[in-house]
Amino acid sequence: MSSIVLIGSDLTLLEGLAQTLAAAGCRTAIAGAPRDIAPKPGAGLPLIAVVERRTAVEAVRSGGLPGLAPGGSVVLYHDSDDGPMPLPATLQRITLADLTLPLERQRLVALVRSVSARADLRAERGATAPPEARH
Repeated sequence: MSSIVLIGSDLTLLEGLAQTLAAAGCRTAIAGAPRDIAPKPGAGLPLIAVVERRTAVEAVRSGGLPGLAPGGSVVLYHDSDDGPMPLPATLQRITLADLTLPLERQRLVALVRSVSARADLRAERGATAPPEARH
């Protein structure tokens, strides 16, 4: 079961995403900002951070995004009304996808499954490098 943190300002959207991801077998936590994430004892780091694009840009400029489990990924989201926003290079490098939510929620579920499978394979092999880097 994947652990996912949802970060953003639209609580209704985040609750809907949490329900969709729970139906797919994921554990979720919701926060308004990265600084609001309180680690739960024994829970470990989340595998995926789904972060509102504006919030992610502000977080990178002011201190960073939450830590992720090995093999984890950052997925950014925006709504269909948002115009283009340039991303800092550091954020571009760590972003797996930039989705329009809630329209692409099924794509989010597919990405979560893919990252989870990759992390499971990595854990099975006990690898410190991504599977694609191994021969």
